[in-house]
Amino acid sequence: MRSIRRILVALRTLDATSLPAVLKAAQLARACRARVEIYHCMDMPLYIGLENVENRTLPDIEQDLQRRTMRRLEAIASKVRRRAINITVRAEWDFPAYEAIVRRALRVKADLFVASARAGRHHVPALMRPTDWELVRLSPIPVLLVKDSRPYHHPAILVAVDPTHAFAKPLRLDEEILQLGRSICQRLRGSLQAVHAYAQAPGGSFPATALTPALVEQIDKDAERAAKAAFARILKRLPITRAHRYLIARDPVNAIAEAARRSRSAIVVLGAISRSGIKRLLIGNTAERILDQVPCDVLVVKPGKFRNRVPRSSRGAHLLTTLPLASLGYL
Repeated sequence: MRSIRRILVALRTLDATSLPAVLKAAQLARACRARVEIYHCMDMPLYIGLENVENRTLPDIEQDLQRRTMRRLEAIASKVRRRAINITVRAEWDFPAYEAIVRRALRVKADLFVASARAGRHHVPALMRPTDWELVRLSPIPVLLVKDSRPYHHPAILVAVDPTHAFAKPLRLDEEILQLGRSICQRLRGSLQAVHAYAQAPGGSFPATALTPALVEQIDKDAERAAKAAFARILKRLPITRAHRYLIARDPVNAIAEAARRSRSAIVVLGAISRSGIKRLLIGNTAERILDQVPCDVLVVKPGKFRNRVPRSSRGAHLLTTLPLASLGYL
């Protein structure tokens, strides 16, 4: 896993009184000796036909708004530069925002990008596609979604692994998750912890007459034994104490949420594989559901061979045409 040398911070709004994503990116940058770019995508639509209201052309309006945005970004960056961090700013016209952020991250060869997660739950994540969820789905670069405004202070870093690959994770993904989690933990002088959610045999997979209490107990013990051995095997070279290992017989979402609460984690590190079509609609995405459940920050890592589907070319300003008043029945 490559070192974190460049961090992209994606800001959705510029008028917030608190910007925890910027502050936490600065913490990571100082710890990793990395550079930071604060990026804002200007994806608001501009209407063709209204640009001459003040005798200004459309390019004039675009440049004026971009200059104002850059001044605001510089004001934000100036507060962080006091901490002796190498930081630059960038504002550009592009849309949609989630594609623009991924494009920029790839263009500057970022190793990590940081964004604030939207508050509140989304009960139908397969149908509701806020920027956070699209970033998780599309980005080949690790994404840190900030949910907690408190700065890191010797944080507990909880790494979610699936050594039995029961939930279709690629073989190498656990190693990448562990490496990144350990690296950040060392840099922030935190404590590394791990969780493994394993599945017990469902009762419905056996004939009712074949199930006895003793057999169910034996099946559960065998599942626990196999999960425990796999968990120990993948963690054998890591300095994680027994007290910081959470082996939980539940579905991944609830198991990781439970471990995050018990460990008082500041960051949960997990892997994600993108799904599409009807499979995504029916199954959903584990990473997205965990984002809804846990109160702490979530760092999402993709497999090394993840295919980036975001177009490389910027779309520029989002231009919309205005309709003549006559067509609306006013004249």
